Amino acid sequence: MVKLDDVDPDELRRTLAEVESAKEAKRLVVALDYLDGVSVSALATRYGIPRSTLYYWLDRFEAESVDEAITDEDRPGRPRKLDDDDRRRLQNHLSDAPRERGYDADEWTPELVRDHVESVFSVSYSVGHVRRLLRELRPS
Repeated sequence: MVKLDDVDPDELRRTLAEVESAKEAKRLVVALDYLDGVSVSALATRYGIPRSTLYYWLDRFEAESVDEAITDEDRPGRPRKLDDDDRRRLQNHLSDAPRERGYDADEWTPELVRDHVESVFSVSYSVGHVRRLLRELRPS
């Protein structure tokens, strides 16, 4: 076997029994299948994952701890248009009724929030992004 010679399958199984994320479980199952002799080509077909991704996952199992190998790496991405302070301000605004903020509406809709964010924070979002933002701002 070319990869994972130093990876303990028992540790992979123990970790698999504990993870809650489907993505982490899939990475563990792929590693266990590979250790059982399933080829990368067969794994790619079985799980619908590109071979390059599978090799990347297997390389991470060799180079990192199991806990690190199964999690996503940080991806920089584009900075948020609203920083943490602005998000807190928006959350406070949304705790008020729209009428208290000068709108002729009884409840906040994604469209109204989009207009409010543009008016108050000079930031433009699509309605879809506003929906995601609203889910993020909901109290846990």
